[in-house]
Amino acid sequence: MQQCGVLTSTKTITKPQPQLAPNQKRQRIGLYGGTFNPVHNAHLLVADQVQSLLCLNRVDFMPDFIPPHIDHKSAIDAQDRVAMLKLATSDNSRFGIEMAELKRGGVSYTYDTMKQLLEQNPLTEYYFIIGGDMVDYLPKWHRINDLVKLPRFHFVGVRRQGAKNETNYPVIWVDVPLVAFSSTDIRHRISTGQSIRYMVPEKVAQYIKEHQLYHE
Repeated sequence: MQQCGVLTSTKTITKPQPQLAPNQKRQRIGLYGGTFNPVHNAHLLVADQVQSLLCLNRVDFMPDFIPPHIDHKSAIDAQDRVAMLKLATSDNSRFGIEMAELKRGGVSYTYDTMKQLLEQNPLTEYYFIIGGDMVDYLPKWHRINDLVKLPRFHFVGVRRQGAKNETNYPVIWVDVPLVAFSSTDIRHRISTGQSIRYMVPEKVAQYIKEHQLYHE
């Protein structure tokens, strides 16, 4: 069975890559960072598509503590966000949760996180998943020039409608089906009494209802 090579091309990946050999020790892990406030089906779709197309061992959802790029005021307690992530990912063996940024605290700068994870996991190749809107923002990222030079680190860009979806930084592009709703939309729907069915996993919807989240 052919082993997966290191993906460094900036072309768009449109077909599943060769699978890992059973005895291959090096791990290929996707990291999907975000506030996940709450996690929803579009997040899961992106993670599943990237995992499949890049033949990753798994995709780890990585909730942030304080995001450096967005307003954090509306984020609920990390304990609830993690609980919903666990519920949302429990039925997919290719999904995991990475707690590094919550354990470290402070502003969740990707450079600091990746330095830590790469040092702790010397046999792991990391594929950091971001939307096209965040790709547009890369020039403003904390220590971006140092970040892209880290060994065993790659950006995976998911094209987004309305974004430029292009950059001079090395990015592996992946096309996924467009789902045009966000966590902000879901929070608004909950606060105004609208249905979020089919927008979040049923277990997550039940958790939100039981804990009366996002009603204010």
